[in-house]
Amino acid sequence: MALTDDQTMRRILRREIAGTIGLLTDEHDFRAMRRYRSFTFDDHKIYLEQVEALLRTRASQGRHTTIALFDPQEYADYCAEAGLDPDVQSSRTRFTAELATTGPTVPYDGRPLSDIVPTLVDEAVRQATWEYAATLLARLGSCVTCGEDIGRAAFTRASDLLVRILDTARPGRRHLVCSVSATPETLVAVLHADEDAQGAARLDEAEALEFTTVLALGLATRSPGGLVMRTSARGSSDRIYGWRLRGDGLEPLNAGEVFDAYCTDIESGDLISPESGVDYCMPPDLGGDAAPPGHQH
Repeated sequence: MALTDDQTMRRILRREIAGTIGLLTDEHDFRAMRRYRSFTFDDHKIYLEQVEALLRTRASQGRHTTIALFDPQEYADYCAEAGLDPDVQSSRTRFTAELATTGPTVPYDGRPLSDIVPTLVDEAVRQATWEYAATLLARLGSCVTCGEDIGRAAFTRASDLLVRILDTARPGRRHLVCSVSATPETLVAVLHADEDAQGAARLDEAEALEFTTVLALGLATRSPGGLVMRTSARGSSDRIYGWRLRGDGLEPLNAGEVFDAYCTDIESGDLISPESGVDYCMPPDLGGDAAPPGHQH
């Protein structure tokens, strides 16, 4: 049976529409959704297989699909606030549409779902880390002495330090890790930086925002923490160096301290064999005041 012009156009339009699938990545979340009668899956493995088959089908039809992390508790809270019945499919569809704009998502790129799920979980952790750090910064308020917004000033300072760290690094790939001791657990942010054709640092904006926010929180609260940089360039050994957070600035670690940090297991405290082809060294001079004296908020 031939398609009408309207049917043909609607089929073409469906290919133009980007879809979002809310994914239950682990068994615990899957079991939580089974309390709803309208959720008809009863086996998590089969559920994942069906989702992957649907993703492959959509990709073969030229359709773009975004995968979002579906959290049952967030879904229940969303339905309660919006006055929706959580046990109907339309509510899950509406919640998933919200996830597409507010929650952690990754595009389906043809990889097996088992490879995509860790990326999605990492994205969720990154977003949660940023939101938590940003909330703590906002709660710091203004300095009682000078009236300056403490969080905003710390973010500006962290941005300046990050620019200097990238500017003084040698050409190549850079991998930065910032850790700040906070309650209830240590916050960790990671930033990758490559170079464009002109030699300028090329950053992921979301990663850079999270990294700067976590660093700013450490500076503003004077919490114990550190920042480590690894640079990689073709034809030479990788270099690893770093700083500890000190006041509202950074204090360079010497080569021995960097070596000890990298060659000690965080959980057990046991020594780890150093990597071959890696230089543990002092960081370059950042210039300016990496650890400025004077007024302290």
